[in-house]
Amino acid sequence: MINLMIDASRYLMILLIAFYTYLNFRFFSFHDEMKQKKVCGRQNKVMFLIHALAYVIIWLETGDERTLVFYLAQAVFFFAYLLLYRLFYRNLSRLLVNNMCMLLTVGFIMLTRLSFERATRQFLVVVAAALVTWIIPFIIDRVWQLSKIPWVYGAGGILLLGAVCVIGTNSYGAQLSLDIGGYSFQPSEFVKISYVFFIATMFYRSVSFSTVMTVSAVAAVHVLILVASRDLGSAFIFFLVYVFMLFVATGKWRYLMTGLGAGVLASLLAYPLFGHVRTRVQAWRNPWADIAGKGYQITQSLFAIGTGGWFGMGLYRGMPGKIPVVEKDFIFSAVSEELGGIFALCVLLICLGCFLQFMMIASQMQAVFYKLIAFGLGMIYIIQVFLTVGGVTKFIPSTGVTLPFVSYGGSSILSTFIIFAILQGLYILKRNEEEEDEYEG
Repeated sequence: MINLMIDASRYLMILLIAFYTYLNFRFFSFHDEMKQKKVCGRQNKVMFLIHALAYVIIWLETGDERTLVFYLAQAVFFFAYLLLYRLFYRNLSRLLVNNMCMLLTVGFIMLTRLSFERATRQFLVVVAAALVTWIIPFIIDRVWQLSKIPWVYGAGGILLLGAVCVIGTNSYGAQLSLDIGGYSFQPSEFVKISYVFFIATMFYRSVSFSTVMTVSAVAAVHVLILVASRDLGSAFIFFLVYVFMLFVATGKWRYLMTGLGAGVLASLLAYPLFGHVRTRVQAWRNPWADIAGKGYQITQSLFAIGTGGWFGMGLYRGMPGKIPVVEKDFIFSAVSEELGGIFALCVLLICLGCFLQFMMIASQMQAVFYKLIAFGLGMIYIIQVFLTVGGVTKFIPSTGVTLPFVSYGGSSILSTFIIFAILQGLYILKRNEEEEDEYEG
């Protein structure tokens, strides 16, 4: 009977997330606010159904009563977060909040299946991050002075990255984190936000050639420090974000083409200079040549994705634990194996829906400063998603980047909460301005 329930749950969860994803894009076709609210309300119901169904299966498979308590704690958190956000911020984007919670739900399901202890730690980080970032939309709506301190963002980011390069903790060949008082955090996750603010404040003031050269120099320092720390995934994100923000700010194609060309040249130079880059490229080109060594991680990822097929093996029916660092960089493979390729594609489409709303917010902002912030943070988000999924599917070499809101990692969770809260603040700011214009008219 239990086996029948688990098999049925696979298909039901796929149908539910497919319906949620449909609603995610259906939302954009409505201009009537009441219809949009109905869509978001249906999304909430679907999310809670997926959440409950998954934890029933986890409980049936493990018999661990702690999972029921853990599920109830999550359900209370999601209900309170959705309700209080709506009450506190009247003009919020419900779609962004819904998608945040849906991605967190998927993350909690997979982390509980992989490691209950890590799932509980992740939950505590999520609750803390939600509380800390709660005030950010309020600040964005009221503090224009954020545009007046560009060198605070620039210098602060360089100092933090420099500290990691000098005294940071080594992880898989790269200097990634700082340990303070027994706690570890990854500064690059937060510097990428200050980096966007620095670029936005500078280009808001001027896009003259001298300003472009100054900003390019500071951006290059950020990237070079990351390269020296061997954090090449973050270096790639920082580089691409700058190139695209420069293009949006100036509208000059020659900057875009020159930047992309420089990126290709730098990638070619990095290959002979860094041993772990060569290892990852060789594993990407032919992982089967050294399946027990360099290619082990990517081949196990491909086996997992292939074994899961379109409909998945079902929770606890796969072997995601065979993939090294599966709860961080390769969690998409675990989702594909046990929940199915269709489910995993829906997760990607939800991420795409978030990015589309980021770009819509950017296009609607009148102030160049806010427009560039929304665009830059949106690019950080979608590039990170692309690098994660591209790495685990062998589309590109693995870069060691996490999937936002789904992968395990405190720094990643907090920084992504901050990004979504800033975008939420910009959305609320725009809605408030529109209401004021209608009132005055």
